[in-house]
Amino acid sequence: MTQGTSPAHPTASHQPKKPRSGFKQFPGTFSLIGITLIVFLGQFLSLETLQYDWLLGLGVKSRPDILAGEVWRFITPIFLHLSIPHVIINMYSLYAIGPAVERFFGTARFIAVYLLSGIAGVILSLAFSPYPSAGASGAIFGLLGSLGAFLYMHRDLFGPFGRMQLRQIVIVAVLNLGFGYIVPGIDNLGHLGGLLAGITLTLVLGPRYEIAQVSANDGRLVDQHPWSAVRGFFIAACGVLSAIALGVLFFLAST
Repeated sequence: MTQGTSPAHPTASHQPKKPRSGFKQFPGTFSLIGITLIVFLGQFLSLETLQYDWLLGLGVKSRPDILAGEVWRFITPIFLHLSIPHVIINMYSLYAIGPAVERFFGTARFIAVYLLSGIAGVILSLAFSPYPSAGASGAIFGLLGSLGAFLYMHRDLFGPFGRMQLRQIVIVAVLNLGFGYIVPGIDNLGHLGGLLAGITLTLVLGPRYEIAQVSANDGRLVDQHPWSAVRGFFIAACGVLSAIALGVLFFLAST
């Protein structure tokens, strides 16, 4: 489900590129992991020195605080975690899923999907759950949904292997959502919000690959829907999410 779905490296360039690995190939994935781990280190040091997780208190999804005007809490929960196992599981999931999405989407679109999915998860959780929550799970579910939507749109291009990968993604998503309803303390609404956002963003603004013949014996995947053509629409998506968030705030404030 990570990197084996492409018969050719998706690039519009006809010039061969030297193979790269790690941060150079997937800077978005490793940057998000690095930032999240640095934030968690700050949480840990705060607990050790102040006996209080100052960062968590300042940034956790909290309905009363958001209603009081602390709107940064729509974003900060994505980078905060409640325990060492929590952050390890989420960062491993990001490491497993992120490179596949970043490879096909490009770094900028990958990060946009991650952040907007995480924010959508916070919004849905805020609307229907009064409990505080934090974690990157909503954003990671967004990547899972985006990869599933991408494989669905390209099911003919990638053939049986791509369809098998798609089935696996659906199974993983269903099992994790079901697990979230069984185990107490899991913000399943945040997961669902992120998943739906990732699917929607990809269906509307995701890459569209086609095979372009370079020569009689060589073909490459070329994105007919590149980031340069859709980045303005991602800004519009931010506006849509902001409008939804304002609607949720107005509804909650009036009840």
